[in-house]
Amino acid sequence: MFSRLSIISLGLADALCGAIPFVEEGYNEHVYPGWDQLKYLFVFGDSYTTTGFNLTNGSPLPSSGNPMGNPAWPGENSGPNWVGYLTTTFNRSELLTYNLAYGGATINSTLVKPYIPTVLSFADQVQDLFLPNLSPKSPTSITPAWESEDSLFLIWLGVNDIENSYRNVDPGDLHPSLMNEYFRILEELYCVGARNFLLLNVPPIDRSPLTTGQGEQAVSREQEALESYNSLLEDMLHGFKRSHRDVYGKIFDAARVFTEILERPERYDIKNTTAFCEKYRVGTPDWDTYYPECGVRVSEYFWLNSLHPTWPVHKVLAEEIVKSL
Repeated sequence: MFSRLSIISLGLADALCGAIPFVEEGYNEHVYPGWDQLKYLFVFGDSYTTTGFNLTNGSPLPSSGNPMGNPAWPGENSGPNWVGYLTTTFNRSELLTYNLAYGGATINSTLVKPYIPTVLSFADQVQDLFLPNLSPKSPTSITPAWESEDSLFLIWLGVNDIENSYRNVDPGDLHPSLMNEYFRILEELYCVGARNFLLLNVPPIDRSPLTTGQGEQAVSREQEALESYNSLLEDMLHGFKRSHRDVYGKIFDAARVFTEILERPERYDIKNTTAFCEKYRVGTPDWDTYYPECGVRVSEYFWLNSLHPTWPVHKVLAEEIVKSL
């Protein structure tokens, strides 16, 4: 069953680039070739996703033997994140990865403001970086020779949209606008040939030290926002696929993976799931750095700081993503 919001959004999408008309029965997911046949990953998101890649400053771009381009592996993180693991560890083919994610990103800065005005939102990542430089419909000297059948578009947004708004905005008022914008941007990607999409939902950031430290009311309000956002994301993707019968689209349940680790940390050699250590907060010299005042190694914490997970969480996430693909 589609909400009125979904149908309005899909009708707008159809008008933008001639998408296949809305139908009540079935769609064809024939474009996705399988994980082992992909050649390109195009990635959009926030600090959970960014590796510090720069598309336009002349630094090395993804190429054979250097699949992530710049910066050097593992990127600008304390250990690798899920994108790096997909590209270099759990890949089954050589994947050239264009990671346009930007720390602090929201879906659109006009709907939810980022922490500073210079942050590139999802809309900016697509409209200012991807479309002018990587679209086969307007190729430049740096446009890779990707095709619909050999590329996967991965999007992980929503952490900052929720974190920056849940305290003072009713999800029922904000989230429909966010989702309409999210899928308007997906439509822009569709119009230039994107057909394979993996969308990650928002994990339980209500269990982060940032939220739990503010008390039960904050936790409850953020839980409500998370449920609203993730439910609407699923509903809208279902509608997008029915309106675009040549699209392969899945939601990866990042919330389930985070919850599994938080509930059964011993299975993943995690010893602290509720706090973070100040000395580890901005990164560490090594992936398994140990400072006695922190009690355990950085790799044995779930939270690197008040909101971001450590690299072992990213590794589990990437491994589970590959299973789903």
